[in-house]
Formats: sequence, structure tokens, C-alpha cells
Amino acid sequence: MVRLELRDANGQLLAQSEHPCEALLCANRIYEQGDVIIVSCSGSKHLWVQMDETLPAGEVYVPNGSMTWRVPFGEHRRAYSPAAFVGGRHIVSARQMEAQEIAARRNVAGNPADLRGDTDFYPHATANVETRNESVFAARNVIDGLRHNISHGDWPYQSWGIGAREDAWCRLDFGREVCVDEMALTLRADFPHDAYWTHGHVVLSDGAEVAYDLQKTGDRQYIRLGEHKVTWMRLERMQKSDDPSAFPALIEWEVFGRDA
Repeated sequence: MVRLELRDANGQLLAQSEHPCEALLCANRIYEQGDVIIVSCSGSKHLWVQMDETLPAGEVYVPNGSMTWRVPFGEHRRAYSPAAFVGGRHIVSARQMEAQEIAARRNVAGNPADLRGDTDFYPHATANVETRNESVFAARNVIDGLRHNISHGDWPYQSWGIGAREDAWCRLDFGREVCVDEMALTLRADFPHDAYWTHGHVVLSDGAEVAYDLQKTGDRQYIRLGEHKVTWMRLERMQKSDDPSAFPALIEWEVFGRDA
């Protein structure tokens, strides 16, 4: 059973939908500060969700059987389409994923629904720095499914920005054990505004560490990892190019594998 609920800041139920396999919610409401969407399921912990008609659909893993999704407001909305979360009618959908989908090799890092701050659903991206603490430079942007990278700033060019920190790191938590073998990094390529990283390391939760080289390009750059069972990964010790710019940034981090 899959259930969708829209509740306000006081917990009042505003709209709901329930279905054995796929719940479809249409809410007639102008979103207000503090509104949350609660997705719960009694079967598989793997759900395919679309939290707004302007957002890509994607996979989430809910270890406790439910997720609470805070409707973005204020400055947080800059990382989303200007059409997102506005107007007086909104649709949300959630379905249980099939066994063959869960077993398939795929991008296990992708999660367009990821939010800044603490979450009860995965994958989830965090970092030790986000440029000026702005949403358009937040870690969650690297798993949102968008790879538009010829500019910087507001949607669709949101990225993970490091504020020129040399000790910057970005961590990806999967919420469960996954088998991974490859990753792809898409750099922000607003040259000459941007610099880029020439080298870096990815640390895996199983104790392994992989060094990699990067080129000055806006294309995906694939990095073989070998076979690993992990619950998290972390990008760190990234070396900036000698470009005059102080602003390397990451647009998207994809990790390919399957559930363990």
C-alpha cells in the first residue's frame, strides 16, 4: 500500500491519496511555508516518486517505510524551476518499484527529490561547504538529474560550489548497501568563469580509495571503481587547475551499480 498526504505546518491533513501500488495525489492548494508531503508504504522500501510536476521522477529508498518531504520555500526555491511549487493545484505521485527494477544496474545515486538538511530518505548528498550557503550551490544539486552546465547560478545551472575551499568534500549516502562499479562526474563548464579539478579521490565506505584524473570538459567523465559493496562514498582532495578562476564546481555525480 502506498499513501500520499499533504499536511500544513500544524500537521493538519489537507489532501490524501492511497493505492495498493501507485498513489496519485492532486492537491488544490497554494503552498504555504511549512507544508510537507508524507509518502508512506507498507511493501517495498524502494519507491519511484515525482514530488512536483516540474521535477523529474526518480527513485528513493525509505528505510523506515515513509519519507517527509518539505516543500521548498524562499531562497531554497532558486535551485528549482521558476514554475515549481507555484499556483493553486499540484500533483504528486509515488509507486512501489518492481523487483527487476531494483535488481537492475542503474544510477543508484540519482534522487531529484533530495533536500538540504536532514532527511529520512535516500540517496542523500551533503558537503562541508556550499558557496555562501546558497541553495544553487548545495550538495543536493549533484544528484538532481540535471546536467545543464554552460552557466552557473539559478536553475537549471545549480551545482555544488565549494567557495574556493581547498579542503572541500561531498558525501553521498545510499541508506543501504549497494554494489557499485563505476561513477561519472559532470563538471560545471562555464569557462572562463569556471576553473576545473584536474585530480581527486573518492573514498568508499568499505575502506577502498580510488584516485582519478579529470579533463577540462563539460561532458560526463567516467571513472571505473572496481567492484565494491558500500553504504556511502565521498569525493575529497580535489586539485584545482591553474586556470585564473577560483571556481571549480560539480554539476552531477552519478554512481552505477545495483542493490546488494
